Amino acid sequence: MIASLGFDDLLAEAESVPVEGWDFSWFEGRATEQRPPWGYSRMLADRLAGSSATLDVQTGGGEVLAEALARAATVPAVLAATESWPPNAELARRNLAAFAARVAEIDDDAALPFAGGSFDLVASRHPTVVFWPEVARVLKPGGIYLSQQVGAGTVQELRDFILGPQPARGESADRVVARCEQAHRDRDRGLLRRGVSRRGGVVPVPVRAT
Repeated sequence: MIASLGFDDLLAEAESVPVEGWDFSWFEGRATEQRPPWGYSRMLADRLAGSSATLDVQTGGGEVLAEALARAATVPAVLAATESWPPNAELARRNLAAFAARVAEIDDDAALPFAGGSFDLVASRHPTVVFWPEVARVLKPGGIYLSQQVGAGTVQELRDFILGPQPARGESADRVVARCEQAHRDRDRGLLRRGVSRRGGVVPVPVRAT
């Protein structure tokens, strides 16, 4: 059926598909991807179980956070999220209502509207930009920042196919960690203990503040 559609038909179909949130079911049967051996939602669920106050930055429609919360053995007593796009923010409020989450609608590069030291876990999946000083500010001492970053060279083959050979984009794992550490040093001159995985072109970076 898909192969029989003309170019204009494909464009019309694409324009009719809702783009709010992280629902990519429209691509089912049309695209494949190689998944890494770990899963961000599972990693987040494990950390949610040990958290009393969690913030999810740039939550999208809240689907990934809601999935992790459903997996978690226990749910944090305090739960908040941020999102910059109004349709996504509204969707996140609906998806996270069962968990009594507060969703703040703010720009991606804006200061986080929370007091310093409010959270023992700050998470963010595929953030468009990371405001490292703000992440460090809202984390409690001993808190964790867990993020799945878009790695350098992600979908490189697709970009090269459409645009011709292109330079790799995105930050390396080492660069991400360096920016984390600098933000923490700027806050209180401490050090960070961190673990970094570079599998699959994506970088999960658990960062523990001392």
